[in-house]
Amino acid sequence: MKSTDMIKFSNIKDKDIKELQTMLKDKKLELFELKLQLKTMQLTDYSKISAVRKEIARINTAISAKRG
Repeated sequence: MKSTDMIKFSNIKDKDIKELQTMLKDKKLELFELKLQLKTMQLTDYSKISAVRKEIARINTAISAKRG
């Protein structure tokens, strides 16, 4: 999946918690790399940061819904 593809909640809610945690770890790593690129002036599309943050929030919401 490309980083420009938005993850929809309907696609996330069908996955189990293990998959969601793996996705969350990947997205957090991607966010870290984007922030690093931002600090080193290599990032050209700043909207990627907010998109990844929203995807992280969607994944966290799905994990909370599965647990409770």
